[in-house]
Amino acid sequence: MIFVENLLAELKKNKIDYFAGVPDSVLKNFTSYLEKSRKFKNLTLANEGSAVAAAIGYYLATQKIPGVYMQNSGLGNSINPLISIAHNKVYQIPMLLIIGWRGAPKSKDEPQHQAKGQITKQILKLCGIKFCILNNKKDLSKLKKLINFSRKKKRVIACLIKNNTLQTNKKSSKIQLKLKDEYITRAFFVENFLKCVNKKTKIISSTGYLSRELYSKIQKLKLNINPFYMVGGMGHTSVVSLGYALESKKKIICLDGDGSFLMHMGSAVSIAKYSKKNFKYILLNNKSHESVGGQSTNIEKMNLELFSKSVGYNKYFYLGQKSKSLKTIKAFLKSTGPSFLEVNIKIDKSENKLPRPKDLLKVKKNFLKK
Repeated sequence: MIFVENLLAELKKNKIDYFAGVPDSVLKNFTSYLEKSRKFKNLTLANEGSAVAAAIGYYLATQKIPGVYMQNSGLGNSINPLISIAHNKVYQIPMLLIIGWRGAPKSKDEPQHQAKGQITKQILKLCGIKFCILNNKKDLSKLKKLINFSRKKKRVIACLIKNNTLQTNKKSSKIQLKLKDEYITRAFFVENFLKCVNKKTKIISSTGYLSRELYSKIQKLKLNINPFYMVGGMGHTSVVSLGYALESKKKIICLDGDGSFLMHMGSAVSIAKYSKKNFKYILLNNKSHESVGGQSTNIEKMNLELFSKSVGYNKYFYLGQKSKSLKTIKAFLKSTGPSFLEVNIKIDKSENKLPRPKDLLKVKKNFLKK
């Protein structure tokens, strides 16, 4: 175990006080502390490649080592700028990667995390990135040596942190705000959506709580609906849905979250251009990375109606009140695609104990049934 306060104190001592990244459940105590602290600069960005890019810009402006945090599942998103810009054979930009190590060997985790966890160290080695594993406070001395190496040789370095390693000294306030009756929650929307959707319609749902909520409700209501759950690949749900829609005459609905939408937002342009009448997109927007700590996605100032119409969606629908749920959902489902539905939802933390689909090959087999 390592206290977040000790880790950040060590980094501060080594003149690392700038961070950029994508929130991660393994690092949630770390990122939550950064959001509240005035001692550090922190940018929550849409994807890991952008975080590395911001770190490169920071170094060019200050000549100081930046920190970039991410889950190992997002390591692939960061490789392009890491190798083609920051690499020691290119511009020699030093930085510290702080990586949440889901699926570390000998740990119990979901299949998608196990697959990436087994090869994380090999990926870093192939990229020529020296790294250490932080298990306890004593390992901070290893990190210090790596930082000195990075500063001297102008190299990218990394530390791997397993689940439940980072803890905090401070007691977190667990005040549960009572939601107003008219607020829509994820659970409320999913249940009403399932009441309205045609059972023959294909559904592809985003990674995180959304797929787990959908899975839970289908099991609970004993419905003969077989979605494809994106248990990984954050940000790619919409284009997987597009790929299916273009080769099928069936109606397809993509259920997405704001964090996933923002991660590869350029996909919306391609979707609006190539998609046909059978494609519909639903964005559940709670303005946060809910499943990894609740950090802001920074979407609050974005006008999604103007955006969706500007890229070419035929129609835009908005849902923000319970009383209008069924009417709005039905109108959206009857519309000619490509259509865009924004659902403004509130976080209800009592909903977060959700089951996960386990037999993923069975999920695929059932989805492929006609």
